Amino acid sequence: MRFSLSVPSILYYLNHTSKPIRYRRYMTHVNAMLTREEPEKQYFVSPPNWYRAAYAKLIKLSSILQNVEQLDGRLIHTTNSTTITDAHAISHMSSFNSIAKSFISSQQIPCLSKSNGFQSITLNSLTMVAELLSLTAKQRKSVRNTILSQVTQHQIWRGTLLEVLKDVKHDIGLLKCQSNSSMVEQIVVTCIDFLTNTADAPSQGSPSWMKIAPVIKDEKKEVSHKWEEVIEMFVDLMKCIAQEHTMSYHLTKLEAMKDGLNQIRDVVIERDANYKEAWQQDCLIQWKLTKNLGGLSKCLFTLLLYYLFGSVRDIEVEVCGALHRNEKKMRFCVGKVLTSDNEEMVLNGVRQLCRVLGVFKFVWETAGGTSDRELELHGHLWCIGEREKVIKHRGYDILLHTIKP
Repeated sequence: MRFSLSVPSILYYLNHTSKPIRYRRYMTHVNAMLTREEPEKQYFVSPPNWYRAAYAKLIKLSSILQNVEQLDGRLIHTTNSTTITDAHAISHMSSFNSIAKSFISSQQIPCLSKSNGFQSITLNSLTMVAELLSLTAKQRKSVRNTILSQVTQHQIWRGTLLEVLKDVKHDIGLLKCQSNSSMVEQIVVTCIDFLTNTADAPSQGSPSWMKIAPVIKDEKKEVSHKWEEVIEMFVDLMKCIAQEHTMSYHLTKLEAMKDGLNQIRDVVIERDANYKEAWQQDCLIQWKLTKNLGGLSKCLFTLLLYYLFGSVRDIEVEVCGALHRNEKKMRFCVGKVLTSDNEEMVLNGVRQLCRVLGVFKFVWETAGGTSDRELELHGHLWCIGEREKVIKHRGYDILLHTIKP
């Protein structure tokens, strides 16, 4: 049985289906939705009709979401940078991305031509990056060892912990339970103060291990604090936000950093010491973290993100291609769908893609690449608008495409 559904019928279907649909270039197979009595029948929709209906839906969603963008797993209101947790907004964004990908799939982009070219990914481990770049086992081991020696330095370790806590503090307003909100804020502030007070002396020009030990010491020396106390604060903090679905991202990040904290729980945390003591503490922390954090460790990847960008949020992209090879070059590209073509949203999209490409470039160069082929990295942005152009940012080419019916 073959027929073309009317535009209203298709719009009804697009409004009421909860699953993303994949459409072929010519005829699209749609499983029976019309009646339960005929589940085995197959129906076909004329692509022109579908694209007209889908584009109308896309325009409508774009208008609804014009001040909303998806950044690293969160929906953000562009006017005030607040996190959106409204279920309707999240559903609208999911529908928008799903329909937009159907239009994107019709474009001929070499590194997005494979079956997995339109998957959404969240980068959260070195292993994931290595797999996407098709690195060998030897290269992966070299990458892990090289990166660990850089990102486990004391200032990176402590800075990453503080940044994770500051992110939690920023989103405390999302907590629905007021008593939980007060408790979370208290724990976060206490932990930040504890880490700050046990860090280097106020001098910004030199670390504490370069200071000369004081000539006169207190006869009664206080008991030294250890990293185990930070673990206790993290455990209490995780208990407070465990029941809040709006804070699930932060819970995952706290669990990742707790993995690293467990490796150094017995190490003294104060650094107000002479050269030898501070150097021994730093070496011990670096040795323990290097020994125990593997390629799958989210803690290690969080340290890498802070090392490269000064932020700790995992990077999410809506479109990720496979490694595309030819005789002379290798290409890898990622993409993002925008709800609007306004300058601020486009710039945010460009920055996000450059962070993703920056991670791949860093890992590729650390692995040594290949001797016979050069790696090209490209970013793609898609939006509803009238302009198409190439944006150059930090050495990367980001192509802005227009979604058309």
